[in-house]
Amino acid sequence: MLYFCGNSLGLQPRQAAEFFQQELADWRELAISGYWQAQNPWMTYPQSLRGALAPIAGAREEEVTVMNALTVNLHLLMMTFYRPAGRRYKILMEAGAFPSDQYAAETQVKWHGYDPADAIVEVSPREGEMTLREEDILAAIDREKESLALVLFGGIHYYTGQLLDMGAITTAAHAAGALAGFDLAHAVGNVPLRLHDWGVDFAVWCSYKYLNGGPGAAGGAFVHEKWAQDASLVRLGGWWGNDESSRFKMQKGFIPKPTAEGWSMSTAQVFNMVCLKSSLALFEEAGIGRLQAKSRALTGYLYSLLETMDGDAFRVITPAEPEQRGAQLSLFFGDRGKSIQQQLQEKGIVTDYREPGVVRVAPAPLYNSFEDVYRFCHILGQLL
Repeated sequence: MLYFCGNSLGLQPRQAAEFFQQELADWRELAISGYWQAQNPWMTYPQSLRGALAPIAGAREEEVTVMNALTVNLHLLMMTFYRPAGRRYKILMEAGAFPSDQYAAETQVKWHGYDPADAIVEVSPREGEMTLREEDILAAIDREKESLALVLFGGIHYYTGQLLDMGAITTAAHAAGALAGFDLAHAVGNVPLRLHDWGVDFAVWCSYKYLNGGPGAAGGAFVHEKWAQDASLVRLGGWWGNDESSRFKMQKGFIPKPTAEGWSMSTAQVFNMVCLKSSLALFEEAGIGRLQAKSRALTGYLYSLLETMDGDAFRVITPAEPEQRGAQLSLFFGDRGKSIQQQLQEKGIVTDYREPGVVRVAPAPLYNSFEDVYRFCHILGQLL
């Protein structure tokens, strides 16, 4: 089998079972004492992931945490960072964003009493094009600057595989008086991120794609330190987000932790974080810089081989420029897309299909090789 679906679900790390067995043993032998005495104490389990996660996100340890799931985290952080008032009430996002992001934005603006048709402004590709132009995004931010409250984009578009310039978008959003947030589901563990240096206000992601956290793994969140340390920021509070020094006083009065964990709410989902912990250990061992260098080479090799194939059969709609993409290349087959996907599956090649007409191929550097890429293109060429 050739597996090129890490952009949808990463493979299981070989040591995941060992990590699980450790937690099961601690639960069996220690019971409640595992919160303090387990090999990886459950009370601070999310904190044990920050050291490996922070370099992947380009963040400081205090700015990242693992909790909940992506869309839950998006809603929780929008409760803080989308605070419409007066003329500033609009959200700017890409047209055709991942549906969950669209639903979150739609229901958030309704929650505040606005009409999504008015409050959500979308940036679309130009006629005849399938990806966004940076100048069009920046122009839209400037055009809406008097009414803009939040700029919210996917770091990498799930359908086209286009990587956006998040630093430029953040700078433009701030110049317009708005805040900037990103859905990094397809970016984290895939492309270089510098969330702290870019001044991104917040970001969220899932952990089951390139981070290999397993199906339904706990999601992640980033909150820039300038906000994380601001206890006055409105948020939905919970016991796990309360300052640890007063957590067990069992008193009224929410005192948020001065980190991204100040947005946590419930007891850490240890068994939903174990596989992520095992995968992050591999990221630390390999080094995120080395993995991204291999990823760029792998994807470049895939792109070069695809260019030699029948140009009438499909087209790669992911940008050709390496700095505008990650591991995923989106192959647009039009009406033949589903058929090609099925034929690849019958040949033992795992990719995925997205309407309309796109087969997504993502060579992940942790477990895909150049030989895998060559064999994929050879088989695809035979099918065509």
